[in-house]
Amino acid sequence: MNSKTVRPEEVIQQQLDAYNGRDIEAFMACWADDALYYEHPDTLLASGKGEIRERHISRFKEPSLFGERVKRMMVGNLVIDQEVVTRNFPQGRGKMDVIAIYQVEQGKIAKAWFKTGPCEPDEGAL
Repeated sequence: MNSKTVRPEEVIQQQLDAYNGRDIEAFMACWADDALYYEHPDTLLASGKGEIRERHISRFKEPSLFGERVKRMMVGNLVIDQEVVTRNFPQGRGKMDVIAIYQVEQGKIAKAWFKTGPCEPDEGAL
């Protein structure tokens, strides 16, 4: 798909599908080389593809990793997802609410901001 014609929401769906498939190469293909990754509102967690990859390599080894999209909104080149993310934490499997805001430029994620809620034990894991 030509990066100039891909819609921002398609990039974000590809990224979410790769996340859920724990496919680091497909996931990273959605990010710009100089992408910025923030904890909302302005705490920089990773700068550039290399740092973003490092943040996700161990996460992608978690057997329960899954992001369930609840809602998606789009305005121009911004895509906002509400998700429930399941992860494996030291205390066991848990779920947390996540708001993800993505800025897409030229078919790649240029900036992303994440706001996470508290981790709740996953009742289905008991």
